Amino acid sequence: MVLLNQKTDVELVGHLMRRAAFGEPIDRLEEKASSAYEALVDDLINVDKFPRLNEDLLERHNIQHADEESRQWTRARWIYRMINSERPLEEKVALMWHDVFATGDSKVGNNPMMRTHYEMLRDYGLGNFRNLLLALAKDPAMIYWLDQQMNHAEAPNENFGRELLELFSMGIGNYTEEDVKECARAFTGWTKSQTIPRYPNGFFDSEFIFREEDHDNGPKTFLGETGNFNGDDIIDIIVKQPATAQFVAAQIYDFFVSDDPDAARIDDIARVFIESEYVITDVLRFVFNSDFFKESRFNKVKSPAELVVGTAILAGRHQTPYEFGLTKMATATKNMGQDLLNPPTVEGWHTGREWIDSSYLVERINFSSKMIGDLEAPGTSKMLDRISTNRVSMTPDELLDACLSEMGKIHLKSPSRTILFEELNVTSDLTCGTEEFEAVVSQVLRLIVSSREYQFA
Repeated sequence: MVLLNQKTDVELVGHLMRRAAFGEPIDRLEEKASSAYEALVDDLINVDKFPRLNEDLLERHNIQHADEESRQWTRARWIYRMINSERPLEEKVALMWHDVFATGDSKVGNNPMMRTHYEMLRDYGLGNFRNLLLALAKDPAMIYWLDQQMNHAEAPNENFGRELLELFSMGIGNYTEEDVKECARAFTGWTKSQTIPRYPNGFFDSEFIFREEDHDNGPKTFLGETGNFNGDDIIDIIVKQPATAQFVAAQIYDFFVSDDPDAARIDDIARVFIESEYVITDVLRFVFNSDFFKESRFNKVKSPAELVVGTAILAGRHQTPYEFGLTKMATATKNMGQDLLNPPTVEGWHTGREWIDSSYLVERINFSSKMIGDLEAPGTSKMLDRISTNRVSMTPDELLDACLSEMGKIHLKSPSRTILFEELNVTSDLTCGTEEFEAVVSQVLRLIVSSREYQFA
């Protein structure tokens, strides 16, 4: 039972909002902390309680992208939604599945199909995993990405069937080569409409088509079961496999909890996946309310999208449709190694510590420092006002703690604090409201986002 008058520790709220959303500044965290933690989790999970963004003004003020032919605009739109959606978990889960079901524009080459693919992940990502796999199998971008349109009754193509088992549901070692072949046979005839050439009228949407005359109607034996299976039957068999529960649980643990796997916790998540009959919202409710989630703070490297969006939220940028530069935000994630809608391979991105190798780390620090250190940014200006309100002066230690709090209750370990003060080179008290004070606040914020700890959620 949720106690309506129960309050939540602000630091715990900050942790929840960094993981289940993209982070929030301290004033919004304090507001949320007046509610019980379980109620906050329910608000995040029950996305239908809140409307999706009205993007009419966004379209009007970005008419240079209105033709939707460029993936750049779809990426920018997704960034805008991540920053502003009242349903942030919907976008966060789409980001997770995008890495699992990696599909890229490098081969698809058709932005309407890529936009439809992303929005399919957004629409189905929080629902029943069986329905998500079925939508994936009927997705035109995925069909083209894995050559499923070339899977014919008389000449089966195993690409989609193999990846469905290996990368999308069960993992290597839980099926045989014969299972792959039988899976491919079951999906024969599952194709998409012919994509009309781009010129002279631009791209047209493509849609799923089932060609009965091109489907293998013979009996098939798959994962120990025999029947005249089609693709729906194959997915029904897949989702009830223990290996699938383990696979989904591992993906959720890796994305929302920790970069370091924990077999016991993954088993717990897999059990809930089975008990819920494969409903992702039920699984996430269990995860977010668990002690192991609450205790897993600052042990997970932020992906480029999480870093870019989270920093923009703190800086108060791109929260209205009138501000230009969204496409630069999408380019920033690309420069950090995550080119949205264009993963490098069918395996997706290598996450965790690989996000912060030397070259990517420089991009991350430069982007975050420039955005958060701009005192003209609405969010940064608000931080400055809150820090200096009702204060005459502050010690460097007090200023650092105030800035860390404003940025969502971030913690710096002792070595990072020492390095920060060495770079800051301020030893005396600071008088609030002066130009010197504002300059030091900007410098402190820049140093915080340049720290090791800021790279983790």
